[in-house]
Amino acid sequence: MAFLDEEYLLESASAKRLYDEIRDLPILDPHSHVDVAAIAANEGWSDIWEVEGATDHYVWELMRKRGVDEELITGSASNREKWLALADVVPEFAGNPVYEWIHLDLKRRFGIERPISSETAEEIWTETKAQLDDASMRQQTLLEEMNVDVVSSTDDPTSTLEHHRRLAETDDTVTVRPTWRPDAAMSIEAADWREYVAELGSATGTSTDDLTGFLTALEVSHEYFDEHGCNASDHGLREVATGPVSERRAADVYRRAYAGEAISPADATDFKAFVLERVGELNSETGWVTQLHMGAVRDYRRSLYEELGADAGGDVSTQSIDLTATLDYVLDRFDGEFDTVLYTVDPTHYPTLATLARAYPDVSVGAAWWFNDSPYGMQTQLEYVGSVDLLSNYGGMVSDSRKLVSLESRFELFRRSLANAVGAMVERGQLPYSAASELVERVAYDRPRELWDI
Repeated sequence: MAFLDEEYLLESASAKRLYDEIRDLPILDPHSHVDVAAIAANEGWSDIWEVEGATDHYVWELMRKRGVDEELITGSASNREKWLALADVVPEFAGNPVYEWIHLDLKRRFGIERPISSETAEEIWTETKAQLDDASMRQQTLLEEMNVDVVSSTDDPTSTLEHHRRLAETDDTVTVRPTWRPDAAMSIEAADWREYVAELGSATGTSTDDLTGFLTALEVSHEYFDEHGCNASDHGLREVATGPVSERRAADVYRRAYAGEAISPADATDFKAFVLERVGELNSETGWVTQLHMGAVRDYRRSLYEELGADAGGDVSTQSIDLTATLDYVLDRFDGEFDTVLYTVDPTHYPTLATLARAYPDVSVGAAWWFNDSPYGMQTQLEYVGSVDLLSNYGGMVSDSRKLVSLESRFELFRRSLANAVGAMVERGQLPYSAASELVERVAYDRPRELWDI
């Protein structure tokens, strides 16, 4: 087996056969962070750093780990200088999935199979720059060539969705769906929450000076998103807050926070639990899928956050959440009313997610997320979830990517990992090949299409 050859990640004859059956299925990506404005503008990219490094926190973190100066990562150095700095340390990424992703991107999109290094950096820069000048390398064409049928973005409730609307009017080859993510609205403890609430009110034409107006603003935004093709909400939850909270209690917390008064952690927890339940009611009315991304501690490295602000890397996972104790109220409250997909950063929570999904027919385990979306992480999760819950009810692969060119690579890694996991079951005599064939097609395509109403 050679590097990224046709047998890549496929360790048995059955795995190879199964992968051949699913490799060309259309890509349905229900959760990403793609730049919808860039897709709508369809202007392409100027160079390989812009494609591979400019938005990729995974790349940034590994470059820092290998001692690259911040000036050559997020600073004012030229893109060429940043690419050369990246290429110089890529050989030291070996063993990490970023090494595989970036080479797979080059192979699939640019036809370049040379390993990235300081020796090949200049020629790869020149060769890719020439290719990127071609109109065929623009966003909308690439999405079509990568066989992407649907990709869902992540959007704030204040968004006008202007770029989604523009794409809906002009591009009939790929559907770009919005996803409603009200994290900022729920983060009542954040320093800029009052400014955000004012922005939400302005965006929806609603006064948000009390809880009633705030809830009305969320409802107006939710309805607007629904009218423009949204069929899911997404919630990033460091700590999971659910439970019965009275409107009177939530209104008191809202009033004090809106007035600039200090609120306690208990206040914030109760407010979040109240709003999450109200969002559940809205989702129940529209039949949206509810996605819960749990356990990420964002911007953990304080010096990096203070220097560069949010979303610059330095994120970690936490084990300090009891998902069984915290999810019971919301899962029981909306049992049978809509589908819920659960994601966790910490893989030690997989037993909890899998048993919750087994207990509730409308709850699914989501794809291996963030630090776990590697071949190892994907296959390990698939094997465990399949042994406790049903792979036939798996939440499906998501790219979770800001990097458009990587959608194809991420889905290829998943499908190869899926084929290898199920192929091993065939080889061990756990199921006939005919059942394995049906299963991998369902997990790779039919189930996501069904779950996300595509």
